[in-house]
Amino acid sequence: MITTLARLDALDRRLFRQAALRESTVLDRVLPPLTHSADHGLLWFGVAGILAAAGQRRAAVRGLSSLALASVLANVPAKRAARRIRPSLIPVPMPRQLFRQPSTSSFPSGHSASGAAFAVGVALEQPLLAGPVGVLAAGVAYGRVHTGVHYPGDVVAGLALGAACAVAVKRAWPAKPDRPAVGRTAADAPALTDGDGLVLVINTGGGSADRADAVQALLAEQLPKAEVVKAGDDLEDALRQAAARATVLGAMGGDGTLSCAAGIALEAGLPLAVFPGGTLNHFAGELGITGPEEVIEALREGSAVQVSVGSTSPDGDGDYFLNTFAIGVYPELVKERERHEERMGKWPAMALATVRIMRDAEALEVNVDGVDRRLWTLFAGNGRYHPAGFAPSWRERMDDGCIDVRLIDATHWFSRTRLTLAVLGGLLGRSRVYEERIVARLPVSAREPVRVARDGEVMEPTRRLVLRAASRALTVYRP
Repeated sequence: MITTLARLDALDRRLFRQAALRESTVLDRVLPPLTHSADHGLLWFGVAGILAAAGQRRAAVRGLSSLALASVLANVPAKRAARRIRPSLIPVPMPRQLFRQPSTSSFPSGHSASGAAFAVGVALEQPLLAGPVGVLAAGVAYGRVHTGVHYPGDVVAGLALGAACAVAVKRAWPAKPDRPAVGRTAADAPALTDGDGLVLVINTGGGSADRADAVQALLAEQLPKAEVVKAGDDLEDALRQAAARATVLGAMGGDGTLSCAAGIALEAGLPLAVFPGGTLNHFAGELGITGPEEVIEALREGSAVQVSVGSTSPDGDGDYFLNTFAIGVYPELVKERERHEERMGKWPAMALATVRIMRDAEALEVNVDGVDRRLWTLFAGNGRYHPAGFAPSWRERMDDGCIDVRLIDATHWFSRTRLTLAVLGGLLGRSRVYEERIVARLPVSAREPVRVARDGEVMEPTRRLVLRAASRALTVYRP
Protein backbone atom coordinates (compact mmCIF):
# COMPACT_ATOMS: atom_id res chain seq x y z
CA MET A 1 0.00 0.00 0.00
CA ILE A 2 2.79 2.39 0.95
CA THR A 3 4.68 1.52 -2.24
CA THR A 4 1.59 2.22 -4.35
CA LEU A 5 1.06 5.60 -2.70
CA ALA A 6 4.71 6.47 -3.19
CA ARG A 7 4.48 5.61 -6.88
CA LEU A 8 1.33 7.72 -7.30
CA ASP A 9 3.01 10.61 -5.52
CA ALA A 10 6.05 10.36 -7.79
CA LEU A 11 3.82 10.27 -10.88
CA ASP A 12 1.88 13.26 -9.57
CA ARG A 13 5.05 15.29 -9.08
CA ARG A 14 6.37 14.32 -12.53
CA LEU A 15 3.12 15.39 -14.22
CA PHE A 16 3.16 18.64 -12.29
CA ARG A 17 6.68 19.41 -13.47
CA GLN A 18 5.76 18.65 -17.09
CA ALA A 19 2.80 21.06 -16.83
CA ALA A 20 5.03 23.71 -15.27
CA LEU A 21 7.59 23.45 -18.08
CA ARG A 22 4.96 23.58 -20.81
CA GLU A 23 5.05 26.90 -22.63
CA SER A 24 1.78 28.46 -23.85
CA THR A 25 1.24 32.18 -24.19
CA VAL A 26 -2.52 31.72 -24.55
CA LEU A 27 -2.85 29.61 -21.39
CA ASP A 28 -0.60 32.01 -19.49
CA ARG A 29 -3.00 34.85 -20.32
CA VAL A 30 -6.29 32.99 -19.84
CA LEU A 31 -5.89 30.54 -16.96
CA PRO A 32 -4.52 32.70 -14.10
CA PRO A 33 -7.41 35.24 -14.23
CA LEU A 34 -9.94 32.46 -14.86
CA THR A 35 -8.92 30.40 -11.85
CA HIS A 36 -8.65 33.54 -9.71
CA SER A 37 -12.24 34.48 -10.68
CA ALA A 38 -13.43 31.25 -9.06
CA ASP A 39 -12.11 32.27 -5.63
CA HIS A 40 -14.88 31.89 -3.01
CA GLY A 41 -17.18 30.64 -5.80
CA LEU A 42 -17.63 34.12 -7.30
CA LEU A 43 -17.40 32.86 -10.89
CA TRP A 44 -20.12 30.28 -10.26
CA PHE A 45 -22.38 32.75 -8.49
CA GLY A 46 -22.07 34.98 -11.56
CA VAL A 47 -22.86 32.11 -13.94
CA ALA A 48 -25.83 31.13 -11.75
CA GLY A 49 -27.14 34.70 -11.97
CA ILE A 50 -26.92 34.59 -15.77
CA LEU A 51 -28.69 31.22 -15.87
CA ALA A 52 -31.47 32.46 -13.59
CA ALA A 53 -31.96 35.58 -15.72
CA ALA A 54 -32.14 33.36 -18.83
CA GLY A 55 -34.97 31.27 -17.36
CA GLN A 56 -32.79 28.41 -16.07
CA ARG A 57 -33.43 29.05 -12.37
CA ARG A 58 -33.66 25.39 -11.38
CA ALA A 59 -30.32 24.65 -13.05
CA ALA A 60 -28.75 27.60 -11.23
CA VAL A 61 -30.14 26.53 -7.85
CA ARG A 62 -29.07 22.92 -8.38
CA GLY A 63 -25.57 24.01 -9.37
CA LEU A 64 -25.19 26.24 -6.30
CA SER A 65 -26.63 23.57 -4.00
CA SER A 66 -24.07 21.07 -5.29
CA LEU A 67 -21.30 23.64 -4.99
CA ALA A 68 -22.21 24.40 -1.36
CA LEU A 69 -21.97 20.75 -0.37
CA ALA A 70 -18.70 20.18 -2.28
CA SER A 71 -17.10 23.31 -0.88
CA VAL A 72 -17.81 22.30 2.71
CA LEU A 73 -16.54 18.74 2.26
CA ALA A 74 -13.42 19.68 0.30
CA ASN A 75 -12.28 22.60 2.43
CA VAL A 76 -12.99 21.26 5.91
CA PRO A 77 -12.83 17.48 6.50
CA ALA A 78 -10.93 16.46 3.34
CA LYS A 79 -8.15 19.06 3.60
CA ARG A 80 -7.76 18.57 7.34
CA ALA A 81 -7.43 14.82 6.87
CA ALA A 82 -4.88 15.01 4.02
CA ARG A 83 -2.66 17.98 5.04
CA ARG A 84 -0.63 17.71 1.83
CA ILE A 85 2.00 20.42 1.29
CA ARG A 86 1.54 22.64 -1.77
CA PRO A 87 3.86 22.17 -4.79
CA SER A 88 7.11 24.08 -5.03
CA LEU A 89 6.80 27.13 -7.29
CA ILE A 90 10.41 26.95 -8.49
CA PRO A 91 9.61 25.38 -11.91
CA VAL A 92 6.54 27.62 -12.46
CA PRO A 93 7.21 30.79 -14.52
CA MET A 94 6.60 33.97 -12.54
CA PRO A 95 3.89 35.41 -14.88
CA ARG A 96 1.70 32.35 -14.20
CA GLN A 97 1.88 32.49 -10.44
CA LEU A 98 -1.05 33.88 -8.47
CA PHE A 99 -0.59 37.17 -6.64
CA ARG A 100 -1.70 35.55 -3.38
CA GLN A 101 -0.65 31.99 -2.75
CA PRO A 102 -3.06 29.71 -0.82
CA SER A 103 -1.78 28.29 2.46
CA THR A 104 -4.26 25.45 3.10
CA SER A 105 -3.70 21.78 2.36
CA SER A 106 -3.09 20.98 -1.30
CA PHE A 107 -5.33 17.88 -1.35
CA PRO A 108 -8.02 17.99 -2.66
CA SER A 109 -8.44 21.05 -4.87
CA GLY A 110 -11.39 23.02 -3.52
CA HIS A 111 -11.67 25.07 -6.72
CA SER A 112 -11.89 21.88 -8.78
CA ALA A 113 -14.47 20.36 -6.44
CA SER A 114 -16.66 23.47 -6.52
CA GLY A 115 -16.39 23.82 -10.31
CA ALA A 116 -17.20 20.17 -10.96
CA ALA A 117 -20.09 20.20 -8.50
CA PHE A 118 -21.60 23.29 -10.12
CA ALA A 119 -21.09 22.05 -13.69
CA VAL A 120 -22.44 18.55 -13.05
CA GLY A 121 -25.35 19.95 -11.04
CA VAL A 122 -26.30 22.28 -13.88
CA ALA A 123 -25.89 19.51 -16.46
CA LEU A 124 -28.14 17.13 -14.48
CA GLU A 125 -30.90 19.73 -14.62
CA GLN A 126 -30.26 21.02 -18.15
CA PRO A 127 -28.02 18.74 -20.28
CA LEU A 128 -27.70 21.35 -23.05
CA LEU A 129 -25.65 23.50 -20.68
CA ALA A 130 -23.13 20.74 -19.94
CA GLY A 131 -20.74 21.87 -22.69
CA PRO A 132 -20.19 25.57 -21.90
CA VAL A 133 -20.31 25.20 -18.11
CA GLY A 134 -18.13 22.09 -18.25
CA VAL A 135 -15.47 23.93 -20.29
CA LEU A 136 -15.36 26.67 -17.63
CA ALA A 137 -15.02 24.12 -14.83
CA ALA A 138 -12.26 22.27 -16.72
CA GLY A 139 -10.42 25.54 -17.30
CA VAL A 140 -10.56 26.44 -13.61
CA ALA A 141 -9.39 22.94 -12.65
CA TYR A 142 -6.41 22.84 -15.01
CA GLY A 143 -5.63 26.42 -14.07
CA ARG A 144 -4.88 25.23 -10.52
CA VAL A 145 -2.04 23.07 -11.92
CA HIS A 146 -0.93 25.64 -14.50
CA THR A 147 -0.51 28.33 -11.84
CA GLY A 148 1.38 25.97 -9.56
CA VAL A 149 -0.96 25.78 -6.57
CA HIS A 150 -2.02 22.12 -6.97
CA TYR A 151 -0.69 18.79 -8.16
CA PRO A 152 -2.73 17.05 -10.90
CA GLY A 153 -3.85 14.42 -8.35
CA ASP A 154 -5.32 17.16 -6.16
CA VAL A 155 -7.38 18.35 -9.11
CA VAL A 156 -8.56 14.87 -10.10
CA ALA A 157 -9.66 14.20 -6.52
CA GLY A 158 -11.48 17.53 -6.38
CA LEU A 159 -13.27 16.84 -9.65
CA ALA A 160 -14.39 13.42 -8.42
CA LEU A 161 -15.58 14.84 -5.09
CA GLY A 162 -17.51 17.64 -6.80
CA ALA A 163 -19.24 15.28 -9.24
CA ALA A 164 -20.16 12.94 -6.38
CA CYS A 165 -21.69 15.85 -4.44
CA ALA A 166 -23.83 16.83 -7.44
CA VAL A 167 -25.08 13.24 -7.69
CA ALA A 168 -25.82 13.24 -3.94
CA VAL A 169 -27.85 16.43 -4.27
CA LYS A 170 -29.77 14.87 -7.15
CA ARG A 171 -30.63 11.93 -4.90
CA ALA A 172 -32.12 14.28 -2.31
CA TRP A 173 -33.66 16.55 -4.97
CA PRO A 174 -34.11 14.63 -8.27
CA ALA A 175 -34.06 16.58 -11.50
CA LYS A 176 -37.41 17.47 -13.00
CA PRO A 177 -38.12 15.94 -16.46
CA ASP A 178 -37.68 18.43 -19.28
CA ARG A 179 -41.27 18.11 -20.47
CA PRO A 180 -44.68 19.37 -19.30
CA ALA A 181 -47.02 17.15 -17.32
CA VAL A 182 -49.74 15.29 -19.20
CA GLY A 183 -53.37 16.44 -19.21
CA ARG A 184 -56.50 15.40 -21.12
CA THR A 185 -57.13 17.50 -24.21
CA ALA A 186 -60.04 19.87 -23.63
CA ALA A 187 -62.62 20.23 -26.39
CA ASP A 188 -64.57 23.15 -24.89
CA ALA A 189 -61.91 25.90 -24.95
CA PRO A 190 -62.89 28.74 -27.30
CA ALA A 191 -60.28 30.17 -29.66
CA LEU A 192 -59.93 33.91 -28.98
CA THR A 193 -58.17 35.15 -32.08
CA ASP A 194 -58.45 38.80 -31.04
CA GLY A 195 -58.87 38.31 -27.28
CA ASP A 196 -62.58 39.11 -27.21
CA GLY A 197 -63.99 37.53 -24.01
CA LEU A 198 -60.71 37.31 -22.08
CA VAL A 199 -60.56 39.21 -18.81
CA LEU A 200 -57.07 39.07 -17.29
CA VAL A 201 -56.62 39.95 -13.63
CA ILE A 202 -53.04 40.83 -12.68
CA ASN A 203 -52.02 40.60 -9.04
CA THR A 204 -49.94 43.75 -8.56
CA GLY A 205 -49.40 42.97 -4.88
CA GLY A 206 -46.81 40.27 -5.59
CA GLY A 207 -44.01 39.56 -8.00
CA SER A 208 -46.20 40.44 -11.02
CA ALA A 209 -46.14 44.18 -10.32
CA ASP A 210 -42.99 44.95 -12.29
CA ARG A 211 -44.18 42.87 -15.28
CA ALA A 212 -47.80 44.05 -15.38
CA ASP A 213 -47.24 46.92 -17.84
CA ALA A 214 -45.21 44.76 -20.24
CA VAL A 215 -47.90 42.04 -20.32
CA GLN A 216 -50.65 44.63 -20.75
CA ALA A 217 -48.78 46.14 -23.72
CA LEU A 218 -48.24 42.72 -25.26
CA LEU A 219 -51.96 41.88 -24.95
CA ALA A 220 -52.90 45.22 -26.52
CA GLU A 221 -50.76 44.25 -29.51
CA GLN A 222 -51.57 40.55 -29.81
CA LEU A 223 -55.13 40.32 -28.35
CA PRO A 224 -56.48 43.87 -28.66
CA LYS A 225 -60.01 43.09 -27.42
CA ALA A 226 -58.85 41.48 -24.17
CA GLU A 227 -59.59 43.33 -20.93
CA VAL A 228 -56.90 43.79 -18.27
CA VAL A 229 -57.64 44.43 -14.60
CA LYS A 230 -54.96 45.23 -12.03
CA ALA A 231 -55.72 44.22 -8.46
CA GLY A 232 -53.93 44.17 -5.13
CA ASP A 233 -55.58 43.52 -1.79
CA ASP A 234 -58.94 43.16 -3.56
CA LEU A 235 -57.68 40.28 -5.72
CA GLU A 236 -60.45 37.78 -4.93
CA ASP A 237 -63.21 40.35 -5.50
CA ALA A 238 -61.58 41.41 -8.77
CA LEU A 239 -61.41 37.79 -9.96
CA ARG A 240 -65.09 37.19 -9.11
CA GLN A 241 -66.19 40.34 -10.91
CA ALA A 242 -64.05 39.41 -13.92
CA ALA A 243 -65.55 35.90 -14.02
CA ALA A 244 -69.05 37.38 -14.12
CA ARG A 245 -68.39 39.03 -17.50
CA ALA A 246 -65.71 36.83 -19.05
CA THR A 247 -65.75 33.99 -21.53
CA VAL A 248 -62.24 33.08 -20.37
CA LEU A 249 -60.83 34.08 -17.00
CA GLY A 250 -57.16 35.01 -17.00
CA ALA A 251 -54.91 35.37 -13.98
CA MET A 252 -51.33 36.54 -13.58
CA GLY A 253 -49.42 35.93 -10.37
CA GLY A 254 -47.84 33.20 -8.31
CA ASP A 255 -49.29 29.84 -7.37
CA GLY A 256 -51.43 31.36 -4.61
CA THR A 257 -53.03 33.76 -7.10
CA LEU A 258 -53.61 30.99 -9.64
CA SER A 259 -55.12 28.72 -6.98
CA CYS A 260 -57.65 31.41 -6.07
CA ALA A 261 -58.42 32.02 -9.75
CA ALA A 262 -58.80 28.28 -10.41
CA GLY A 263 -61.45 27.94 -7.71
CA ILE A 264 -63.42 30.89 -9.09
CA ALA A 265 -63.11 29.59 -12.67
CA LEU A 266 -64.39 26.17 -11.55
CA GLU A 267 -67.39 27.69 -9.78
CA ALA A 268 -68.19 29.86 -12.82
CA GLY A 269 -67.64 27.05 -15.33
CA LEU A 270 -64.96 29.02 -17.19
CA PRO A 271 -61.64 27.97 -18.72
CA LEU A 272 -58.54 29.53 -17.14
CA ALA A 273 -55.65 31.29 -18.87
CA VAL A 274 -52.52 31.15 -16.71
CA PHE A 275 -49.94 33.94 -16.99
CA PRO A 276 -46.93 33.11 -14.76
CA GLY A 277 -46.01 36.03 -12.54
CA GLY A 278 -44.68 34.58 -9.29
CA THR A 279 -41.28 33.51 -8.04
CA LEU A 280 -41.43 29.74 -8.57
CA ASN A 281 -44.48 29.29 -10.83
CA HIS A 282 -44.85 25.56 -10.15
CA PHE A 283 -48.27 25.16 -11.78
CA ALA A 284 -47.45 27.17 -14.90
CA GLY A 285 -44.13 25.36 -15.24
CA GLU A 286 -45.79 21.95 -15.17
CA LEU A 287 -48.14 23.14 -17.89
CA GLY A 288 -45.08 24.04 -19.93
CA ILE A 289 -45.80 27.77 -19.77
CA THR A 290 -42.82 30.02 -19.12
CA GLY A 291 -44.05 33.35 -20.49
CA PRO A 292 -47.08 35.27 -21.77
CA GLU A 293 -46.33 34.53 -25.42
CA GLU A 294 -47.13 30.84 -24.93
CA VAL A 295 -50.47 31.61 -23.29
CA ILE A 296 -51.40 34.02 -26.07
CA GLU A 297 -50.58 31.34 -28.65
CA ALA A 298 -52.80 28.83 -26.84
CA LEU A 299 -55.67 31.34 -26.57
CA ARG A 300 -55.54 32.08 -30.28
CA GLU A 301 -55.55 28.39 -31.16
CA GLY A 302 -58.10 27.31 -28.52
CA SER A 303 -55.52 24.79 -27.26
CA ALA A 304 -56.23 23.59 -23.71
CA VAL A 305 -56.12 20.62 -21.35
CA GLN A 306 -58.30 19.43 -18.48
CA VAL A 307 -56.52 19.08 -15.14
CA SER A 308 -57.57 17.79 -11.74
CA VAL A 309 -57.87 20.20 -8.82
CA GLY A 310 -57.43 19.21 -5.18
CA SER A 311 -60.08 20.06 -2.60
CA THR A 312 -60.33 19.91 1.19
CA SER A 313 -64.14 20.16 1.12
CA PRO A 314 -66.20 16.96 1.80
CA ASP A 315 -68.16 17.37 -1.43
CA GLY A 316 -65.18 18.48 -3.52
CA ASP A 317 -66.72 21.87 -4.25
CA GLY A 318 -64.54 24.27 -2.29
CA ASP A 319 -61.21 25.02 -0.58
CA TYR A 320 -59.27 24.18 -3.73
CA PHE A 321 -55.53 23.72 -4.26
CA LEU A 322 -53.66 23.30 -7.53
CA ASN A 323 -50.38 21.93 -6.22
CA THR A 324 -50.02 21.11 -2.55
CA PHE A 325 -51.71 21.20 0.85
CA ALA A 326 -50.10 20.75 4.28
CA ILE A 327 -50.73 20.92 8.01
CA GLY A 328 -48.23 20.59 10.87
CA VAL A 329 -44.61 21.70 10.67
CA TYR A 330 -44.43 21.56 6.87
CA PRO A 331 -45.88 25.08 6.37
CA GLU A 332 -43.27 26.42 8.79
CA LEU A 333 -40.52 24.45 7.04
CA VAL A 334 -41.48 25.91 3.67
CA LYS A 335 -41.61 29.46 4.98
CA GLU A 336 -38.21 29.08 6.66
CA ARG A 337 -36.74 27.44 3.55
CA GLU A 338 -37.93 30.24 1.29
CA ARG A 339 -36.15 32.78 3.48
CA HIS A 340 -32.80 31.23 2.54
CA GLU A 341 -33.49 29.53 -0.81
CA GLU A 342 -32.37 32.39 -3.06
CA ARG A 343 -29.06 32.68 -1.19
CA MET A 344 -28.03 29.04 -0.74
CA GLY A 345 -30.27 26.87 -2.94
CA LYS A 346 -33.22 24.63 -2.21
CA TRP A 347 -31.53 21.58 -0.66
CA PRO A 348 -29.21 23.44 1.78
CA ALA A 349 -32.07 25.82 2.64
CA MET A 350 -34.38 22.90 3.43
CA ALA A 351 -31.68 21.33 5.59
CA LEU A 352 -31.22 24.57 7.54
CA ALA A 353 -34.99 25.02 7.88
CA THR A 354 -35.40 21.46 9.15
CA VAL A 355 -32.82 21.96 11.90
CA ARG A 356 -34.30 25.29 12.99
CA ILE A 357 -37.98 24.36 12.90
CA MET A 358 -37.68 20.85 14.34
CA ARG A 359 -35.72 22.17 17.32
CA ASP A 360 -38.87 23.72 18.82
CA ALA A 361 -41.64 21.92 16.90
CA GLU A 362 -44.67 20.37 18.56
CA ALA A 363 -46.37 17.26 17.19
CA LEU A 364 -49.87 17.40 15.72
CA GLU A 365 -52.72 15.38 17.28
CA VAL A 366 -55.07 14.38 14.43
CA ASN A 367 -57.44 11.65 13.31
CA VAL A 368 -56.58 10.38 9.82
CA ASP A 369 -59.18 8.19 8.12
CA GLY A 370 -60.63 7.13 11.48
CA VAL A 371 -57.28 6.46 13.18
CA ASP A 372 -55.82 8.72 15.88
CA ARG A 373 -52.32 9.81 14.88
CA ARG A 374 -49.51 11.91 16.26
CA LEU A 375 -47.71 13.54 13.34
CA TRP A 376 -45.08 16.12 12.60
CA THR A 377 -46.77 16.99 9.33
CA LEU A 378 -49.32 15.82 6.78
CA PHE A 379 -48.56 16.79 3.19
CA ALA A 380 -50.95 16.26 0.27
CA GLY A 381 -50.31 16.77 -3.42
CA ASN A 382 -52.93 17.30 -6.10
CA GLY A 383 -52.09 14.19 -8.09
CA ARG A 384 -49.17 11.80 -7.81
CA TYR A 385 -45.92 13.63 -7.11
CA HIS A 386 -42.32 12.60 -7.73
CA PRO A 387 -39.91 11.69 -6.27
CA ALA A 388 -40.86 9.53 -3.32
CA GLY A 389 -39.59 11.27 -0.19
CA PHE A 390 -40.03 14.48 1.73
CA ALA A 391 -39.42 16.95 -1.09
CA PRO A 392 -41.94 16.22 -3.89
CA SER A 393 -40.99 18.21 -6.98
CA TRP A 394 -43.08 17.38 -10.05
CA ARG A 395 -46.00 15.48 -11.55
CA GLU A 396 -46.01 13.36 -14.68
CA ARG A 397 -49.78 13.80 -15.04
CA MET A 398 -52.16 16.57 -14.04
CA ASP A 399 -55.39 14.69 -14.64
CA ASP A 400 -55.17 11.52 -12.51
CA GLY A 401 -57.73 12.68 -9.93
CA CYS A 402 -55.94 11.30 -6.87
CA ILE A 403 -54.28 12.74 -3.78
CA ASP A 404 -50.64 12.01 -2.89
CA VAL A 405 -50.46 11.90 0.93
CA ARG A 406 -47.18 11.93 2.86
CA LEU A 407 -47.12 11.58 6.64
CA ILE A 408 -44.29 12.14 9.11
CA ASP A 409 -44.96 10.12 12.25
CA ALA A 410 -44.09 11.56 15.69
CA THR A 411 -44.60 8.46 17.85
CA HIS A 412 -41.32 6.60 17.22
CA TRP A 413 -38.40 6.87 19.62
CA PHE A 414 -36.23 9.92 18.80
CA SER A 415 -38.56 10.71 15.90
CA ARG A 416 -37.49 14.37 15.85
CA THR A 417 -33.80 13.45 15.54
CA ARG A 418 -34.50 10.66 13.05
CA LEU A 419 -36.57 13.00 10.90
CA THR A 420 -33.84 15.65 10.86
CA LEU A 421 -31.10 13.14 9.97
CA ALA A 422 -33.26 11.53 7.28
CA VAL A 423 -33.96 14.89 5.61
CA LEU A 424 -30.31 15.96 5.80
CA GLY A 425 -29.22 12.62 4.32
CA GLY A 426 -31.88 12.52 1.62
CA LEU A 427 -33.10 9.19 3.02
CA LEU A 428 -36.53 10.10 4.36
CA GLY A 429 -38.26 7.79 1.89
CA ARG A 430 -36.61 4.84 3.68
CA SER A 431 -37.24 6.07 7.22
CA ARG A 432 -39.77 4.46 9.56
CA VAL A 433 -41.11 7.89 10.48
CA TYR A 434 -42.23 8.44 6.87
CA GLU A 435 -45.38 7.11 5.20
CA GLU A 436 -46.68 7.64 1.70
CA ARG A 437 -49.99 6.66 0.14
CA ILE A 438 -52.13 7.49 -2.90
CA VAL A 439 -55.81 7.96 -2.04
CA ALA A 440 -59.07 9.01 -3.67
CA ARG A 441 -60.46 10.44 -0.43
CA LEU A 442 -59.00 11.01 3.04
CA PRO A 443 -60.90 12.55 5.99
CA VAL A 444 -58.73 14.40 8.55
CA SER A 445 -59.79 16.01 11.81
CA ALA A 446 -57.90 17.66 14.68
CA ARG A 447 -58.69 18.23 18.35
CA GLU A 448 -57.70 21.87 18.03
CA PRO A 449 -57.79 24.13 14.95
CA VAL A 450 -54.57 23.70 12.94
CA ARG A 451 -52.84 26.00 10.50
CA VAL A 452 -53.39 25.06 6.85
CA ALA A 453 -51.17 25.85 3.88
CA ARG A 454 -52.59 25.60 0.34
CA ASP A 455 -50.29 26.31 -2.60
CA GLY A 456 -47.86 28.14 -0.36
CA GLU A 457 -50.52 30.39 1.19
CA VAL A 458 -51.31 30.07 4.89
CA MET A 459 -55.08 29.89 5.46
CA GLU A 460 -57.37 30.16 8.48
CA PRO A 461 -56.99 27.31 11.01
CA THR A 462 -59.50 24.49 10.71
CA ARG A 463 -60.45 21.30 12.55
CA ARG A 464 -62.12 19.15 9.87
CA LEU A 465 -61.40 18.56 6.21
CA VAL A 466 -61.55 15.88 3.52
CA LEU A 467 -58.71 15.56 1.04
CA ARG A 468 -59.97 14.58 -2.42
CA ALA A 469 -60.05 15.67 -6.05
CA ALA A 470 -62.56 18.38 -6.88
CA SER A 471 -65.83 17.17 -8.35
CA ARG A 472 -65.08 18.94 -11.64
CA ALA A 473 -61.97 19.18 -13.81
CA LEU A 474 -60.49 22.56 -14.71
CA THR A 475 -59.88 23.58 -18.32
CA VAL A 476 -56.55 25.40 -18.68
CA TYR A 477 -55.01 26.87 -21.83
CA ARG A 478 -51.59 25.70 -22.93
CA PRO A 479 -49.96 25.49 -26.39
